[in-house]
Parts: sequence; C-alpha cells; structure tokens
Amino acid sequence: MKTNAASADSTSATSPDGADDSGSGSGSGSGTGPDSPRPPRSRGRRVLRIVLVLVAVLILAGAGAGWWAYSHLNGNIDSVDLDKAIGDNRPAKVVPGAQNVLVLGSDSRAGANGELDHGDVSGARSDTAMLVHLPEGRAKATAVSIPRDTLITRPECKDNDGKTLAPAKRVMFNSVYSVAGPACVVKTVEEMSGIRVDHFVEVDFAGFKDLVDALGGVTVTLDKPMSGKKGGLKLDAGTHRLNGTDSLKFVRTRYGYGDGSDLGRIGLQQQFMMALLSEIKNQDALGNPARLYKLADAGTKSLTTDSGLGSLTALADFAQSMKGVDPSTMETIMLPVDYDKVDRNRVVVAEPQAGTLWEALRNDRKIPADAKKSPATGG
Repeated sequence: MKTNAASADSTSATSPDGADDSGSGSGSGSGTGPDSPRPPRSRGRRVLRIVLVLVAVLILAGAGAGWWAYSHLNGNIDSVDLDKAIGDNRPAKVVPGAQNVLVLGSDSRAGANGELDHGDVSGARSDTAMLVHLPEGRAKATAVSIPRDTLITRPECKDNDGKTLAPAKRVMFNSVYSVAGPACVVKTVEEMSGIRVDHFVEVDFAGFKDLVDALGGVTVTLDKPMSGKKGGLKLDAGTHRLNGTDSLKFVRTRYGYGDGSDLGRIGLQQQFMMALLSEIKNQDALGNPARLYKLADAGTKSLTTDSGLGSLTALADFAQSMKGVDPSTMETIMLPVDYDKVDRNRVVVAEPQAGTLWEALRNDRKIPADAKKSPATGG
C-alpha cells in the first residue's frame, strides 16, 4: 500500500505536463489550456492518503497481535476426548440446561511443579477434586469436594497409553489419577454419583501459583493460627494477602491447622476457592482485556480440559455463561463420608447421605440438609 502511494507521487512529479493527481490531461475537458497555471497539489488528499495507509497498517498489526495472542493461549491448553476415552456407557443427561464440571488439582512434581514442592512423590495424583454443579439458569453453583483418602471401587478404565485396566476395590480416590489419568477419574465420579460429567478442568501446581500471582494475590481470613507444622504455611489468625507460592501452601496445609486431617484441608481449599472467585469478580478481571489476557496466559499454561473446552473460544464462551454466578451464593459441601472400619486413616462414602446428595444434583434440585452431614467429624 505504501509502495502504491509512493508510485503515485512519483508519476505525478515526473509528468511532462506537470499534471496533478486529479488526472487532468493536456487541457481537454478541463476548461484550461496547456499554458494555463495549474492549481497547487491538494494537501488534504495527500494527508488523507497517509492517514489511510497508517490505519491499514494499524489494523493489520492489531489483527496480527490478536491472532498471535489467540494462538499463544490456545496452544497452552491440553485436552482429552472423554467420549473416546470412556466410551458410550455413561450416565444420561437428566437436565439439559444444567452443567457438571469436575475440577482437579494435580500434585505432579514434573517440570516447573518440582520447584514448588520437593516431596519424594512419583507420578501425580488428584490432590483436589470438586464436582461443581451449575444449575439451569446459572444463577448459583454448588461445589462438592471428594476427600482424596476415600476408599472407592475403580471401574474398568483405559490408562493414558490406551491399555485396559481391570476394576479394583478399596483403592484411594486420589490414586485413580496416577494409575489411569483424568478420564478414569471422570468415569469413577460418574459411577459413584450417577451424574453425567459434562466437562473437566485440571490445573497443576505451577498453573495455580501463576494464576494467583497474575491476580496480584488473594485475601484470606483465618479464625485461628496455622502452625507451619511439617512444611505447611505459618500464619497468625486474622486476614492475610497471599501470593501464589503461599496460596499453594495454604490449600495444601494439613497437619498445621485444625485436627490435621485431610477432611480439615478440604475446608481450607473450599475457603480459598471462594476467595479466589471473589478476587476475580472484585477486580472485574473478565471485563478488563489486559488483565484478562494476563490471567488467561497464567491459567492456561498448566491447564488440561476435556475436548469440549479444549480451545480458547470454548473456554471464553463457558466463562461468559458463568458471569451470573456470584461467589457469595456458591455452596460448598464435602461428600458425606464415614471412617473406614478396617483402616481409621481412610474414609468410605456414607449412605444414605451421599445417595441423596447425588440424586438432588442429578435432578437439579435443592439438596436436603441431611444429605450435607458427614459422619466423619474430622475438619
């Protein structure tokens, strides 16, 4: 475009009759003869031409930057085809407008995660698991945490290499991820609950830390101190602004707070999730393009989803559909469990409470109060 404009200027300047850009020839049809004085070149038209060139350049540059940003964020996301990995034997969708999302926090020590936790642990486990139910209309949400030490029956699954694994009884819930990957965790939750899991989202250590740092920290309030026992976070009672590293320690603290049980840690995780969502809402992060890009870049770097959310467009559409969910109205529940009679360090799903809870979520109904009570009192 620049070249064409320069060529036009050059042609005009070297024209034998000194004609300007208007295209007037040697006098015919213009009302002036060859010896008549020519009007001066139109500065307005030249300025307009320069402005048009600059606008075109800016549009192209903006489009290029936008495409680069989209490609960059899109390339951050890993995805798994649940239907292909699980097969057709899945619970039916009962309420079409409702959505159920399994949120997993992976404790992998691979890559950048190893710098954040140096524990001698091989592989990865689902350190955190929450089934988030979004009712029809998306006015509020319910998050059900599944204790990682829950003894369950793992269904027949295909592992990450496509090898079929036989069912196994009395295995810890968090071991399913390390043995067979996220698709098997989804299948396990579906068989436990009878609920169709529409999507899953997995974030590892590094992704969690970077997301909190991109927000500039998250504020939490403790009614009693954390002792810092066994490498946990040490905090006085009161309100604290936590950076990404300390936030990770906060949600993983077990022995230095409350009764030191995994059930107690679930309470911290749920508290932090609410604080994180409130921080995003208070900063209007979804309405600020620059901040949204920063959050998206941090959040997608260590993100794995199902194929239905496996693109930036799909994630953006899903996030947009959740704008009506107010964190202050979100309900957090722990799956009702009881202590195992053989191993008191493990828990088992408590019935009939759990069955009533799953039935209410499956049918998009209010959860009865009795279904929220857990016989295991830890935490």
